[in-house]
Amino acid sequence: MASQRISVRVSGGIARRLKERSRATGAGESQVVREALEQYLSENRTEETTFDLVRAAGLIGCAGGAPRDLSTNKKYFKGFGERK
Repeated sequence: MASQRISVRVSGGIARRLKERSRATGAGESQVVREALEQYLSENRTEETTFDLVRAAGLIGCAGGAPRDLSTNKKYFKGFGERK
């Protein structure tokens, strides 16, 4: 198996925990890092968009009495962001 060397800077706390895990398991630090990366990268993550997060928080449509097309109708944008 061909391998590629990478360099990563970590905080002192992470370096200490890595050494502790390496000693506890008897695996080299590189092996511990490889296993951690493999586990992290193999997790089936679904990336949530900002829209998804805002919708889940109940913030979409929460402005009472506002027009339903407030965020899409260009007539409401007239003067928006302009200094007076």
